[in-house]
Amino acid sequence: MRIRTATMEDLEGVTAVEAACFPPAEAADRESFRERLLVYPNHFWILEEEGRIIGFINGMVTDEETIRDEMFADASLHNEQGEWQAIFGVNTIPEFRRQGCAAKVMEQVIADAREQGRRGCILTCKDRLIHYYEKFGYQNCGISASVHGGAVWYDMKLVF
Repeated sequence: MRIRTATMEDLEGVTAVEAACFPPAEAADRESFRERLLVYPNHFWILEEEGRIIGFINGMVTDEETIRDEMFADASLHNEQGEWQAIFGVNTIPEFRRQGCAAKVMEQVIADAREQGRRGCILTCKDRLIHYYEKFGYQNCGISASVHGGAVWYDMKLVF
């Protein structure tokens, strides 16, 4: 397995993986990924095995300390000089779950954000995943203002 950043050639692959990992109301669609790949492909960390995408993490960089729903739809809000690496999705296809794949990519995202001089990483998650992200040092900041996909989300922040 190897981790690399994305290119536009990954569009169909990331769209398919996202659809396998999130309910339709929460999953980013092809057009959203196309826009994100045009604006911030270096903020897509792809985990692949023998050329097959088995997981990825993506998200913009921002000066905001929490994720707003508008960020999911508007790639132009990305600020390459921003203080926070936002994480929009942590994806692993079902057959590779519970094998440390997501953790491997998350550790790379954290290392890269630290190396780039960010203040930290931010994400939203459902209550059942709070403990998972706490293992990486994220702090639960409470219920998020995000209502993305009609779900209840929690703001999580990792400060370097």
